[in-house]
Amino acid sequence: MTDPLARYNRQMLLPGFGEAGQRRLIAARVAIVGCGALGCAVAEQLTRAGVGAGVGAGDGGLTIIDRDVVESTNLQRQCLFSERDAAEGVPKAEAAARRLAEVNSTVRVRPVVADLSAANAQRLIEACDVLVDGTDNFDTRYLLNDLAVKRGVPFVYAGVVAACGMQMTVRPGVGPCLRCVFPEPPAPGTQPTCDTAGVLGAAVAIVASVQVAETLKLVLGEHEMLRGELLEFDLWTGTRREVRVQRDAECPACVHHRLDFLEGGRGVRAVWMCGQNSVQIFPSRDAAARAVDASDDGEDELPTIDLPAIAHRLRPHGDVTLTRFMARVALAGERGDDGGPVLLSVFPDGRSLIRGLRDPLRARVLYDRYVGA
Repeated sequence: MTDPLARYNRQMLLPGFGEAGQRRLIAARVAIVGCGALGCAVAEQLTRAGVGAGVGAGDGGLTIIDRDVVESTNLQRQCLFSERDAAEGVPKAEAAARRLAEVNSTVRVRPVVADLSAANAQRLIEACDVLVDGTDNFDTRYLLNDLAVKRGVPFVYAGVVAACGMQMTVRPGVGPCLRCVFPEPPAPGTQPTCDTAGVLGAAVAIVASVQVAETLKLVLGEHEMLRGELLEFDLWTGTRREVRVQRDAECPACVHHRLDFLEGGRGVRAVWMCGQNSVQIFPSRDAAARAVDASDDGEDELPTIDLPAIAHRLRPHGDVTLTRFMARVALAGERGDDGGPVLLSVFPDGRSLIRGLRDPLRARVLYDRYVGA
């Protein structure tokens, strides 16, 4: 009978691995939230490494949670998907599981087609050893950070836009959490997204590989080898820096245990407007209140966001109309429920209205693509 560990021979030769280490990887439970560019690359590397393979004793598994379907524009950087997946509009989690089964059939992949939210996060992520960030929006990252703090589970955070990448490993109770470093999410529309700024596949590969290395160290118990800094780099300009980060003595999450995104109702809401073919997106009031054009009259008014800047970012994606009341784009690459155009309108308070859709989930996907959390 073939030794089930033989395929990992080259990996087991590495310091810190060996047969004992490989068995720890096999028995590990890792949850990857988001199966876009980062999630695909992370999932493939972890699968090839045997994480969650369940050989021998242990109830390992790799959970992949994603709300979206495969599109042709994903194929430039999302390495698990094919043209067939895009043509059929297969949910990303399902397409990933199908491909990963061909890579390593012993790994127990659990695909979950869902939009992770405060309402379902604790149910969908029941038990895991490591949480890995493959998301495309800040609200979900802060939700994962809260979940990590509540359960005392490590959270491997990362993000990529254009040729720039960022990565940090959160170990609750040991070092800083995400809110120690970034206390609040950015205001709506103030940060570029992959759909407005583009993304370089090579930058994705670097960040994903760092995430995988950190995840393997955590599972193997090689904690002294973990990076303790926030890594930032720009692959195109060749610049790189490591920022020393410290735990904030007043952090609302990991110090005061105020889990605003998991238990406190923070985050973006999407509501279908009854009787209309429209969905309205509401950012949390405090997020909108951090927008750039604060009022000067001293009254408690909600300031406005930079509509001209948003209009500029949206112009490559369709015909844009800009007034002092809103920035509106007819999204050229999207079709509504009736086959007609999808109109995305962004208002000064950060609120958005998406006409042509009735599905709040799809509206959230488009909001995160073109506006950002």
